[in-house]
Amino acid sequence: MPLLSSINYSSDVTRNLIIAVFGVLFLASAISFILGRRVKSEGGKATVANLKSRVNSWWVMVIVLFAALSFNRAGSTIIFALISFLALREFITATPTRRGDHWGLFAAFFVILPYQYWLVATPWYGMFAIMIPVYAFILIPIVTVLTPDVTEFLERNARTQWGLMVCVYFISHIPMLENLDNLPPLKMGSAGLIIFLVAVIQGSDVLQYVWGKLIGKTPVSALSPKKTLEGLIGGVLSASLLGALMHRLTPFSPLQAFGVSLLLCLVAFFGGLVMSAIKRERGIKDWGTLIEGHGGMMDRIDSLCFSAPLYYHILRYFFNG
Repeated sequence: MPLLSSINYSSDVTRNLIIAVFGVLFLASAISFILGRRVKSEGGKATVANLKSRVNSWWVMVIVLFAALSFNRAGSTIIFALISFLALREFITATPTRRGDHWGLFAAFFVILPYQYWLVATPWYGMFAIMIPVYAFILIPIVTVLTPDVTEFLERNARTQWGLMVCVYFISHIPMLENLDNLPPLKMGSAGLIIFLVAVIQGSDVLQYVWGKLIGKTPVSALSPKKTLEGLIGGVLSASLLGALMHRLTPFSPLQAFGVSLLLCLVAFFGGLVMSAIKRERGIKDWGTLIEGHGGMMDRIDSLCFSAPLYYHILRYFFNG
């Protein structure tokens, strides 16, 4: 594993990106501060307080991400392993479990999850690609069947397997991006691939919210009544344009970056709906309270879960030599 930083700080692309990202955060902080001084109604104060919480959380998340990527590839592997652990913990907490699940859950948290990220660090793509879909899916029911409890046996194992797929397998594709060593030279370094994905998908979430507030009228799904068709179209197209503007972080041309971003945003939207369906089925609004103003870890990364494997395989099969 290389010992150098994943970010090329001497590149003008890196400098421009840092100025843009922290410029947006400073602007958002200034707007929330000004609104806080002007708003008088209780409803308005609550809205501004939520906005401040979200902006403050974004500061923390951005700084943590840049700090992790400033180390070598181990930095991104460790930070996303921690994210997977927290997300899996929220997922399992929100679903019913029984005493007979304990050894299966122990294997999921302390054997399968660390081994999946060890495969990222190695990197051993062949085993990485099949470890959870094949071997973890075999291991979990074997461990569970060692106990005499067969109540909802199929459902209990399926929940653990699904949690591993979404929270660990899908997310582990993000640090795996840094192992694509045969890509054309990247101006920002391998960290640019991760920042591109995170910026486009998270940007799509924010822009869908903004467009929905501005012109949204038509609910797009009963699962998320606040999401509108107008917000979806405006947000996805705006985020795709953002992706085109950030194409220098990737091997994509501007047109390719727009097309890939469009595809990723659509997949991310439906991924968010899938996770919302699970929350509605469990009768919960958020996965947790870990991130102030955002809910739990899963609430922040649910759209990334579904788009990360697609993004990885587009790069691996079409651009990685």
